[in-house]
Amino acid sequence: MQKIDKRLFPLYEFAVNQAGVGIHAVDRSGRTVIYNNKMKAIEGLELEEVGDRSILELFNFDQEESTLLKVLQSGKEQLNVKQTYWNRKGYEITTINDTYPVFHEGELVGAVEIARDVTALERFVLHPLRKNSDPITFNQIVAASDEMKTVVSTARKAASAKLPVLLIGESGTGKDVIAESIHNELSPANGPFYTLYCHRTDAALINRLDEDLNMSEPFTLFCERIDLLSISLQQNLFTLLKKLVQPGRQFMASIGDDPVELIARGSLLKELYYFFASFTIRISPLRKRKEDILSFVTTYFERRKERFGSSLSGITKEVEELFLRYDWPGNMRELEFLLDEISSLATTETVLTYEMLPLHFRMKSDGIGDKPTKAIDFIVHPEKELMPLDRYLKEAEEYYLQKAMKLHDDNITKTANALGMSRQNLQYRLRKLKKGR
Repeated sequence: MQKIDKRLFPLYEFAVNQAGVGIHAVDRSGRTVIYNNKMKAIEGLELEEVGDRSILELFNFDQEESTLLKVLQSGKEQLNVKQTYWNRKGYEITTINDTYPVFHEGELVGAVEIARDVTALERFVLHPLRKNSDPITFNQIVAASDEMKTVVSTARKAASAKLPVLLIGESGTGKDVIAESIHNELSPANGPFYTLYCHRTDAALINRLDEDLNMSEPFTLFCERIDLLSISLQQNLFTLLKKLVQPGRQFMASIGDDPVELIARGSLLKELYYFFASFTIRISPLRKRKEDILSFVTTYFERRKERFGSSLSGITKEVEELFLRYDWPGNMRELEFLLDEISSLATTETVLTYEMLPLHFRMKSDGIGDKPTKAIDFIVHPEKELMPLDRYLKEAEEYYLQKAMKLHDDNITKTANALGMSRQNLQYRLRKLKKGR
């Protein structure tokens, strides 16, 4: 093998970090070898969080099945795997991943994942919102909690005032729904509703917005997550917005964090904040307004029954307690996606039971007390308080068996063979773990 000139290492490092795709390479033990700047941006990690840490330490695989881990275990490539998830900074990201095993002299030495960020493409970048479905109005918003009642009340006032609106909240809290409701409350009607999905790497966004909008008509423009734009693009957007202002046009935007903090750390242009901040509406995360969860579930089933004739109309007490215990990092959108998945597979069932929940959600939400079991929970380090051994072994066994079952499509025989145990023994262990919850 030709010897590598170490003087060329800075060249290799520069090329990898300038690549427009995320690159993550691990060795046979799962320890990170390469993690480029694009992958850090996608995953929401900082440089000091990566180092040479194991993928088990970097990610919670109960939240999103790791293609790198699968390739290390199987030695087989995984191509065109689409994943939509909330990264470490709370941003919803969609990627298409190609993951390859790396062999040297016939031995598996590691794996490389190449991730293409298609978040903006997935959302069509700029288009009339929900053009193929019924318009969203305030009457359709579930507001059982005091927080959401206040949000709706303030949003109605904003629609009457016809002033710019800034919506603040985590990903999935329903900022887009509030924005569309404000648009549909305007009187007289305000023409088309446009959404600009802001993304840091889309340099052509602002030019496209300038070209696509009809400058002679009234419209509503909703700029979703302006804090994800680079400061230079925020400046370009601000310049364009000043040019667009005229009677009959409604402007709204959303951000994912406190505006004062965003401005202080250089993530939000002060002038852009002031442009939208005539009305500021904060939407609390779902974990802080859990009164809305069960009301949303009931409303969801009623609407689905009306539209599609679905038979589901309620949930068991076990599922209710699980929903209320879970923290919903993806907020209302995560809950809606979960109900979509369940409803699409339901046939004649009228009540949602624990067994009907997708395995990936059960693995995220099961655990002791309010804390779900994660892969990272089984890593021991000096700063972490040790759990009792009996509990550790029980949770580790449950996590491992659930992962093994998922890997073999819930087939008892295949899983038992892979684990070197009898079908009866595996069934006994699964029943025992379920009873012990």
